[in-house]
Parts: sequence; structure tokens; C-alpha cells
Amino acid sequence: MIEALHLTKTFKDKKRGLIKAVDDVSFTCHPGQIYGLLGANGAGKTTTLRLLATLLKPSSGSCTLAGHDAATAGLQVRANVGFLAASTALYGRLTAREMITYFGRLNGLADAEIRTRVKRLADELDMHEFLDRRCDKFSTGMKQKTSIARTLIHDPAVMIFDEPTLGLDVMTARTIVKFVRECRNRGKTVIYSTHVMSEVEKLCDTIGIIHGGRLVAEGTLAALRTRFGEQDMEEIFVQAVGGEAALLAALKN
Repeated sequence: MIEALHLTKTFKDKKRGLIKAVDDVSFTCHPGQIYGLLGANGAGKTTTLRLLATLLKPSSGSCTLAGHDAATAGLQVRANVGFLAASTALYGRLTAREMITYFGRLNGLADAEIRTRVKRLADELDMHEFLDRRCDKFSTGMKQKTSIARTLIHDPAVMIFDEPTLGLDVMTARTIVKFVRECRNRGKTVIYSTHVMSEVEKLCDTIGIIHGGRLVAEGTLAALRTRFGEQDMEEIFVQAVGGEAALLAALKN
């Protein structure tokens, strides 16, 4: 399970002073569920994901993943988490198989187990055609599939995806969406950040909308449709963010 309680992250900016990138955010995600985290660029969603993955320390608040406190048990959290960042790079001189194997060894897996898991991931992500080619020759889709495979080679209980289908063609995106759904069906706890509203509608059990660092709306798709009186997820998102923006402007005035 993932549990975030009053997570806050403040940064110092020379021109703007203190900035709350994440402001008192709380939510939970249980095994066998996908929690969709939505927000415009700069809304605070990537910072939230980095806090969960222990890449950043919160200014206040706490988060627990797979039964471990991120602040006091970082190694245990990382052993149980796979975090696909939006800007993760690959070693161009290695093949996809070598890249995934390398990360398997970093996670303490035996070579026999790595071979079994590489084959399974290659099957699920349709990677066999390029598995033994060097990463510097890959298309965007090949790179993303390799990044996902190396992120999840240790079969973590918690999976965090930051815009996994960004810039991909339709068929590659469909393969990744199907893979994420299968992870949920195997009982994994999944956080899924995306700008693609159709993916949210297809995948997410619970949806959280973040704006200005704050969680401004949360619920199932059905609950959000009822609350905002809209069927289309894009319209729901615009209303949630627009309403919050108006409230913040009123408070400032």
C-alpha cells in the first residue's frame, strides 16, 4: 500500500522566495489498484512522485510504501518500488538485455532469476525483436519499453509511472497501457501520472487532480462525474483546476 499524509515540499527560489511545490497532499492506494495522479506541467505531480520514491525528502508530512516509512527506511522502500521517471536515460552502448540484466544485478537478483524475468518482461512488452540491439539505435518506444523493464526487473510491489506513454505511437502506448493493467491485476499497487485522459478513464480506480501543489479533487471516475456534472474526463479536469485557480485568486485579492 501507498499512504501519503500531509506531504509538503518547499523549495527556495532567489527571485520568488519560498515555493510550495507540494502543499499538504494526502492520499492512499491499495494493492490491486491504480491511482491516477493528474496535473498540468508545474502542478506538483512529479515532485509528489519523487517524494514517494525517496528521491526527495519532504519538508513536512510523511509517506509509507509497502509498509516502510520513506523517511526512515529508504533502502527498504526502494527495494519494493519501481519508479519510471519521465527523464530516465539509458546507456547507449548496452543492449536492452544487458541494461535490464545490469539493473537486476543492482537489485541483488541471481543471473538465473534475471534471465527468467527478462524473458517474461520481453514477452509482456513485446521486446524480443530488439532485445539484443544497442540502446543508442532505439526508437522512443523501444527506449521506453526498456526503461520500464529495467525499472521493474526486481518485481516490486509498488510501481510508479510518470507519463509512461508520452511521445509514443498508438500501438506502443496500447502495449504499455495493457502492461500496466496486468500489473494491477497481479495485485501490484500502481501510481500512474499522465496527460492522456482516455488512459485515465480506462485504467484508474481512483483519480487525484493536483493543482498549485494541492490535491483539489479526488475520487472514482463515477464520483467525479457526479460531482462535476460532466462525463468527459477532460472537462472534469478543467473544472477542477479552474475552480481551484479562481479560489486561489480570490484568496490573494
